[in-house]
Amino acid sequence: MSKPRGRQFFANPGPTNIPDSVLHAQAHVTIDFNDPAFLEVYDRVVLGVKQVLKTQSEVFFYTASGHGAWEGALVNLFSQGDALLVIETGYFSEGWSHMAADLGLKPEKLTADWRLGVDLAVLEARLRADTGHALKGLCVVHNETATGMSLPVQDVRKILDRTGHPALLLVDTISSLGSFDFRMDEWGVDCAVGGSQKGLMLPTGMSFTGVSAKGMAAHATSTFPKHYLSWTQMIARRHRSFVGTVPTSYFYGMQESLRLLLEEEGLDNVFARHARLAEAVRRCVRHWSGNNGPQLFCQNADRFSDSVTAVLVPEGHDANTLRSIALGRFNVSLGGGLGALNGRVFRIGHLGDLNEPMILGTLSTVELAMQVAKMPHNPGGVAAAIAYLAEG
Repeated sequence: MSKPRGRQFFANPGPTNIPDSVLHAQAHVTIDFNDPAFLEVYDRVVLGVKQVLKTQSEVFFYTASGHGAWEGALVNLFSQGDALLVIETGYFSEGWSHMAADLGLKPEKLTADWRLGVDLAVLEARLRADTGHALKGLCVVHNETATGMSLPVQDVRKILDRTGHPALLLVDTISSLGSFDFRMDEWGVDCAVGGSQKGLMLPTGMSFTGVSAKGMAAHATSTFPKHYLSWTQMIARRHRSFVGTVPTSYFYGMQESLRLLLEEEGLDNVFARHARLAEAVRRCVRHWSGNNGPQLFCQNADRFSDSVTAVLVPEGHDANTLRSIALGRFNVSLGGGLGALNGRVFRIGHLGDLNEPMILGTLSTVELAMQVAKMPHNPGGVAAAIAYLAEG
């Protein structure tokens, strides 16, 4: 089969589409990372990231994907043998837990139904039961990319406060930051983990952690071996990050992406756009679910994600077959199911640089691919999305 012509509709939930102006900004000539001209850009980016995180806290950058920032958080805040509680949300909470175990920490999983999310009453009961405060950290994924479900971090903080539990609150914001609201300081987050390749609309390869004063105090007692990821090493440098060469090109790209988010569109408008497009996708999928068709994987309407929708295909059908048809025949790239959901779900990313025509084009092509794949569905889902978007 010949390669489809035309521009690809990229609907993966990360990495995401990169605006042309960001691509052009990142294609910057080599510059000394101690050059005063670059330091102005660098400082502006640090300030902008803090604005998106809504924090006054320290921010440390890494030349790494979000996984590198996960590891940076763990080795800088804890010591070998420390116990952590990880709220189960899906594939990425599992990954964070496995990493902690590999490092010699003792993660405990607070189990939850992947389609409904954790019962916060169970979390509160577990924290109250920890009378000796053996749990040193609570790890939360704000938006579980694998399942299309968010978790109310502000409510988790209220539970920590209500129980008087001193555990550090760590939050993965990788697929939520810059897509829907996150308030690090207001929500009492001690360590926020972010990445470049999703709501910030950059290539994969740079990540960061925001760290509260309480987190920095914990870092002072951490005994894990570390060097490149060490905040102590980083904070002693002019850049307060990067033990080694600074990836200057990323900062020119991020300066532009932050300009688009904070100045050209404004964060509140960014969040409203994501919420509107997400609801359009969900209305389309709900329509498809008739005739025993695909359905929303997330069944908790209070926790729908505004950055990604996971779609569960009917029994006896393969989500990867549908994705292959969409990509190979129609040049639309959809996200696949991760871990236990491989072949069971496909994912539609609606975060970053996108608008109504891009979403409607993706949904139309998914419906076309379902017809080709002979997958049961109720035709006309795109019309449901259009009707919603036309409301304004």
